Amino acid sequence: MLRPSFVPPPLFRRLRDLTRYRADLVATRTAEKQRAEKLLEDAQIKLSVVASDIFGASGRDMMAALVAGERSPKVLAQMARLSMRKKITVLEEAFTGYFTEHHAFLLQKMLDRVDGISADIAALEARIESQMAPFAAAVEKLDEIPGISLATAHVILAEIGLDMTRFPTAGHLASWARLAPGVKESAGKKKGKSSTGHGNIYLARVLGNAAAAAGKTDTFLGERYRRIARRRGSKRAIVAISRSILVIAWHLLSDPDARYHDLGSDFYATRIDPERRKRSHIHQLEALGYTVTLQPAA
Repeated sequence: MLRPSFVPPPLFRRLRDLTRYRADLVATRTAEKQRAEKLLEDAQIKLSVVASDIFGASGRDMMAALVAGERSPKVLAQMARLSMRKKITVLEEAFTGYFTEHHAFLLQKMLDRVDGISADIAALEARIESQMAPFAAAVEKLDEIPGISLATAHVILAEIGLDMTRFPTAGHLASWARLAPGVKESAGKKKGKSSTGHGNIYLARVLGNAAAAAGKTDTFLGERYRRIARRRGSKRAIVAISRSILVIAWHLLSDPDARYHDLGSDFYATRIDPERRKRSHIHQLEALGYTVTLQPAA
């Protein structure tokens, strides 16, 4: 009498193992990078204040020189590349600290660990690419959605599979992913704020990142994100756009011939009745105590 739980086929379960392990390794590498940054702060080296990414090409050269024994702020600052060369004076101040052999030993271990994890992530990505080869068409379709990268498309396919018949509608998929708000209502009265609940953390994470990225684009999803964020905050906007992306993915995977078509960032503006908008603005001004007289522009 109960519907069975969603259990992906063996191939997609193996893909899940790969994509989830990759996500865990990325989190571990990020934590190791943060430890390195904290170590530099402990040595009064303020490189992170000047460089947006201390693990970029310039930052790695500078940290390698620190480990090798270089302590001169002027020499270290001259290792800056490209746009960072405009900050040489500030870099000299940032490298004026108390970096010791103790810090050098720990920093070397942290850099080695970051490089080792990066190599493991690269090997995982190569294996994911090879196992995703049969689903290249589906990956390409998902990649057309704003905010979705190839890595994100891989995670979505690994988590929800390719067969959408398991989810009768897009709403079923959103509910399974816990991206549909819960209802707390009794006798017609809402009780507290509704929440989506706890779902697939790996799927929610990549969809949230994709929603945040889509919010910066000049697309329909980007404009929808900004409209919701203005009214209800960025957190609710991320959940709403995550659900929209998942609904779009359901339609693309359900229909072999479907392709993503962006409605455009002006979708809402072109569908709002000018008279309705005019009346709304007049009512708002009158509520503030103004008398409104309209004069058509030339």
